[in-house]
Amino acid sequence: MHILVLYQYFGTPNGCWSTRFYEFARRWVMNGNTVTIITSPYDKSDLTSNNFISKKSIDGINLVIINSGDSNKYPFYKRVYRSIIFSVISTYYAIHTYSDVLIASSGPITIGFPALIYRFLKQRKYVFEVRDLWPQGAIEHGIIKNMFIKYLAYKFESIIYKNANLIIAASIGIQSSINKRFPKLNTTVITNGSDILLFENKSQYNFPSFVSSKKKIFIYTGSIGLMDSVQEIIDGYLYIKHREDIHIVIIGEGSEKNILVQKVLNYGLEKNIHFLGLIPKTEVVNWYQIAIASFVLFKNYPVWDTVSPNKMFDSFASGVPIIQNTKGWIKDLVDENECGLNVVNHDPRSMSYSIELLANNSLYRSKLGMNAKRLAKTVFNRDILAQKYINSLEFIPS
Repeated sequence: MHILVLYQYFGTPNGCWSTRFYEFARRWVMNGNTVTIITSPYDKSDLTSNNFISKKSIDGINLVIINSGDSNKYPFYKRVYRSIIFSVISTYYAIHTYSDVLIASSGPITIGFPALIYRFLKQRKYVFEVRDLWPQGAIEHGIIKNMFIKYLAYKFESIIYKNANLIIAASIGIQSSINKRFPKLNTTVITNGSDILLFENKSQYNFPSFVSSKKKIFIYTGSIGLMDSVQEIIDGYLYIKHREDIHIVIIGEGSEKNILVQKVLNYGLEKNIHFLGLIPKTEVVNWYQIAIASFVLFKNYPVWDTVSPNKMFDSFASGVPIIQNTKGWIKDLVDENECGLNVVNHDPRSMSYSIELLANNSLYRSKLGMNAKRLAKTVFNRDILAQKYINSLEFIPS
């Protein structure tokens, strides 16, 4: 089977970004399929391009790289503009590239345009993958305020969903939202996955001087932007700042990072809260291996209760419990599997209590970590998810 993927943010473990389609596609190729991915450089991925259009192969995956670029540091409308450029050029390749099935992975939802053109001009099946609910996220955050634009955005979403042969949701929460609004659509869930072998890999790494066997390390990895709530870590730590043995390591970049760095300095917490910037996933592994727990924190909007965050699956792959604040399927997962702790949004006491509870109870956090590892090996095993994905493509209904 020849699979054509439209995905704006492709990356490998050498970058600092999601490896979802790298991990899926390389497995599909190993099983005899052909995979072509239309993508573009992202400031957190490891892709580069010297020309506006370039082609390369990585582990048997054919890449067409459109040098439209993107960054979550860009203003919203600049990101929309870049996405539209990517969508328009992707339309050309969708039409002119031979394929048995097309996967359009959103966000951004503009990737639905070339999928629709592909569907109507080539009369072939397309799968629409929903990794985040848009335009709901932009509307809840107040980015899209105009009522007419809201109407057009939801109308476009509806057209994309209704014309897809299959909708793949990245979480149970996303699937539930779609099924509630469009009960007749064909949907399935394929979450992000845990890369167990990668996160078990031991290597030499030069940690900063504050890392020692006497220190208890908590980590946050990923974006520090519009949807993330890293501020809650700082607010919680203020209640336990007397604990010199507890250190917070924040790995990532984003539009809110500079604000948070300044707050840490203002509060005098710079000796125990550390910002490290972007680190390749192959190196982030080392931080998970020494961490007591990791944070999965999002702003208090309903849309973020449906997320499928890579950082959670990386933590599980490492056997590290999470401290998380969403109120949807991840909260239920934590409650049912004892793989971490749930905290209340914007409640510093809840955050500080959870940090100290794990810092003080090695047996308890070991139990949570083992449960997290079990989930990584079973429910979120990347091999199982890749096979489920390819099975879904092979049996798409008309």
